This record gives sequence, C-alpha cells and structure tokens, in this order.
Amino acid sequence: QLEGLCSFLQLSTCPEHLLVRFCSWLLALTPDLSYTSAAILAEQLFLQRVLSLTQPPSRHLMAALASFCSKYSQPFCRVLVAAVLREPGEGAEQTKLVCELVEECLEPDCVRLVLSQVLEVPLSEKLLPVLQAVLGRQVREPPLEVLPPKLFDLLVMTLCWQAPAFATSLNYAKLVTAVLTMYQNQVS
Repeated sequence: QLEGLCSFLQLSTCPEHLLVRFCSWLLALTPDLSYTSAAILAEQLFLQRVLSLTQPPSRHLMAALASFCSKYSQPFCRVLVAAVLREPGEGAEQTKLVCELVEECLEPDCVRLVLSQVLEVPLSEKLLPVLQAVLGRQVREPPLEVLPPKLFDLLVMTLCWQAPAFATSLNYAKLVTAVLTMYQNQVS
C-alpha cells in the first residue's frame, strides 16, 4: 500500500526542495516508521535520484538524505547504499555521496554495516574510497567500537585476495597502509 501511495503522490519525482520538507515531516511522525516502511520510503524517495546522479547532489537532496539518515539509517543503508555498491560502472558521484554519508551522517553501527556491504561485493576501484571513508571514521572517532573480529578478518582477507588486481592502484596502497597503521597489533 505504501508503494502505491508513493507512486500516486509521485514522490520519486517531486522537487527536491519539497523532499526536504517531506523528510522533516517524516521525522516528526510518532510513533516512528517501521523498518519496512522506512526501507520502502528510502527506495521511493532517494534510490532513482541517487543512481542517476551525474554531478554532485544539490544541497536540498543532501539535506533530505541527511535528515532521513539521522533517524532511519539502517533501512537507508540496506536499500540505498547496498544498491549503489552493487551498481556496475564508475558511479563517481554515487561513491562520493556514500563517502560523505559515511563521514558525516551515519551512526557507528551503520558505518560497520556499510563496511560489511562493501565486503559482500567484488572489490573495485570505485569502492576503495568507501573503505577509506570507513577507516577514516574509525581514526576520527576513537571511541567508535573496534571492528568485530569476523568483520576485521574479512577485511584483511579481502585486501589480501584482491592485491594482484590492484597492483598499480594508489588508492589500494593507501587503504592497505591505513589498515596496517590502524590495526598493527591485530595484523600478523
């Protein structure tokens, strides 16, 4: 029903300045939206807009994304971030957007969720900045929980397995250096 209502209201194509107002209204709702409803709204409101970006997002779109993320970051990551990570091709604007969300908007548990999502798809040059943003958050916020051992092991193994494919990548070299610096006690 919610998908039908979103379609009827044409929320996926509404002007971005109205999107900001709509998100403000959503945040004021009590009780909070269910996980499923928030996921449907994340898809309807943002997915096509983000996947079709060819230039940096407008300030209205960024404001709407940030406000929605502030309350519904789990469903947002499961729907939108996962779709961006799976999208083939360069996706430079989408990658920059995900990095900005990781650096500025997402809660620590969602930052770890983004890391696990990146590690679920084949690593590419496009995804290296996202991993760098996740590690940057860990450096900036020392109280941020350390990575769970399983996730850390997966990160290290992924970097090891992918090394031959990134033999000439400066971003990959920076990422490996960051991991070795941050987790020197855990890397043998």
